[in-house]
This record gives sequence, C-alpha cells and structure tokens, in this order.
Amino acid sequence: MRDIASCFSDYSVTISDSSCSSASNLVCRPPGHVYQHPNLIPSTQNAVICIYKVNLSLQKEVVITVTWCKNLIGQGLSIKVGEEESSSSIKVNMDYRLFRKKKGNRTFESGDSSVEVLWDLTMAKYDLGPEPIDGYYVAVMVDSELGLLIGNMVDEIAIKKFKTGVAVGKFSLVSRREHFYGNTHYSTKAQFSDSGNSHDILIRCTGEEYEGIKGPVLSVCVDKKKVILVRKLQWNFRGNRTIFVDGLLIDMMWDVHDWFFNPVSGYAVFMFRTRSGLDSRLWLEEKLLQKDQDKDGQFSFLIYASKSPQKNSD
Repeated sequence: MRDIASCFSDYSVTISDSSCSSASNLVCRPPGHVYQHPNLIPSTQNAVICIYKVNLSLQKEVVITVTWCKNLIGQGLSIKVGEEESSSSIKVNMDYRLFRKKKGNRTFESGDSSVEVLWDLTMAKYDLGPEPIDGYYVAVMVDSELGLLIGNMVDEIAIKKFKTGVAVGKFSLVSRREHFYGNTHYSTKAQFSDSGNSHDILIRCTGEEYEGIKGPVLSVCVDKKKVILVRKLQWNFRGNRTIFVDGLLIDMMWDVHDWFFNPVSGYAVFMFRTRSGLDSRLWLEEKLLQKDQDKDGQFSFLIYASKSPQKNSD
C-alpha cells in the first residue's frame, strides 16, 4: 500500500520528514535574501483573533473569542463569550495614557452565563504584533468555573485569585486569525497541534520575475522549505495544496482575487487547516469555517492581508 504522501503526488510536500526529496530540494534562502526587496517596507500585523472551544462541567460548551489589536493610538484587548453576533463582550484599552486599564477584572452577562474576566498586562512584553509574548495572563470565568487561562503568568493568578475546589474547564484553540496590511510579504509562526512545534511561515507574492519565473507568483515556505509555488497567479488566484507538518495532513488554501480585481479595498486570505482524515472536505467558503470548527481535532490558521489597516478590524 502506498503511503499518504505518495497518494497526493505533486500536491503534497512532507515538512516533518527531511528525507522527502520534494521538500529537501525546495529550500528557501534566508528571508533577507529572497523575500525582502531593498525598498520593501515589512507588512504590519495589527490584529490577532483566537477562538477557543471550552468544555465546562455538566457538559456545557461555550466559545470564547480573544482579540488583540493595535493601531496608531494604542493597543486593545477584546473578550467575547458566545458565537452569536449579539453575544456580550468587553473591550480593554491599553493606551499608555490609560495605564490603570492594563490590570483589572470585569463581569458581564452573556446569554445564560455569568462571565468574569481577569487580566494583568502591566509587565507584558511584545514583539512586532499586538499580542503579548511574555509577562501577562488573561483568565475567563464562566458561571464561577475557570474556562480559559492564557499567558505565562498562570501560576500567579492561580495562587492569588483562585481557591482550591474551583472547577476548571477544558479549552482548546480551534482557530487563529492574523491580520496584516502593507506589502505582500508575510512572516509569522504557527503551531498546528498542542503537542507540535512552532513553525516559521513565510508567504510572498511578487509581480516581478521570481527565481527565473515571470510573475505574478505566490510562494509559501514552512521552516525555510518551499512547500508551494503558484505560477500565473492572476489566473490561479484561488486554489489549494496539501502538505504534512508534524504528522498532520494540512490543507493550505489561498484566495487573492481581490488583489487583482478589487485592489483598493480588497484583501487576500491564506488558510492552513488540519484534517481529521482523507475524506474531510476542503474549506471552500468563509461561511463554512464556523461549521468546520465544530469538528473535533481540526484547527484553522488564517492570514488576512489588505493594503490598508481599515480592512483588518474584526
């Protein structure tokens, strides 16, 4: 019986197995050599939206959306509990002039649930994006049960805020969405499973000649290995390929239609989505994404890319 990779032929590239010839022969040069033009201003990440599925006691399930955003005025954090448009949420302004809001707690009602959010961002450290990388925590209590706890200061909040006997739910990240604006060079990291490694993701769209190929061309690299190269992008503005990362079958899909036909206000979408099996369908429409999130074991990582920051608001 053939292995899974051979069944997909040219449309599948193994990342986790260095012996795969199709992957090892497609090595990306360092980002400064291939992906950056001397006059190219790096694209800017101005929003990160994470959707968590939370399983509480008594078989109650809720969805919590955490949004980190950044603009010229300052940074912000938004917490939403529930999937409906009318679901309640809180917004925290982290402008330096409003330092007191970097730490606190707030309660609100969402549907039939009582929610309390606790956060401490006073010592938070950031890279280039709006999401902190160190020195923070955010906790969400749903009906007096700890539903979500993120950040690296979890020991502090566990000791200071919670007593023994507090029920703790189980949560998992089902979708992560990053918004960029600026040029067509996107660099980020992605972890496709709780036990997997963090991988470097590089996406580059060029309208010029690229390694001897006349543009426009789309190239995608994972850990400096080129896994996707799309020629004649103006005709192949939508499509998909399948790759393997950490033993997972992952569909990578792109839609850059608006870059060619709606360049003023349009945006491109790039999506990596894990599959639970070979018979799982591909994501074809954005409206199907929420339904796909209900499937256990599947994770979606999206990049939204526009020319201006206005399109990146949630």
